[in-house]
Amino acid sequence: MSSDNDLARAAWAAMQAFVQGADRRRALHAELDIGNDKAELLISLARAPMTLREISRAFDVDPSAATVAVDRLERRGFVRREAHPDDKRSKLVSLTDKGRQAAATAHRIITDPPAALLALDADRLAALTRILTDLTAENPRP
Repeated sequence: MSSDNDLARAAWAAMQAFVQGADRRRALHAELDIGNDKAELLISLARAPMTLREISRAFDVDPSAATVAVDRLERRGFVRREAHPDDKRSKLVSLTDKGRQAAATAHRIITDPPAALLALDADRLAALTRILTDLTAENPRP
């Protein structure tokens, strides 16, 4: 039994080391000088403009944190605030052209597989995908 536990610990350590080694935060900072939270916000805004209230709810942050995040992105030229067409009391946050480019870059950085995965042959990728899919199904997110 302890050998199974040892193997599980070794597998867990290897998975953590791989994920940490493929951490995209460094790439986001190097290419865009933003963190993961701002990258996710840009990607969300690429789908559709949002009000500050919608941003606050979507990212589960208080309204002041949403305002600070938008302020920082606005200073970088990635977003702009405009009057909401249906509610003059609200501001709609949308991407600028520079922001759309940054969102596309962030999306690429976050979603492109690391080189180590790309180097695996199809059989090993299929096996890894099956294992990870099984693990995810056994331990769904709350």
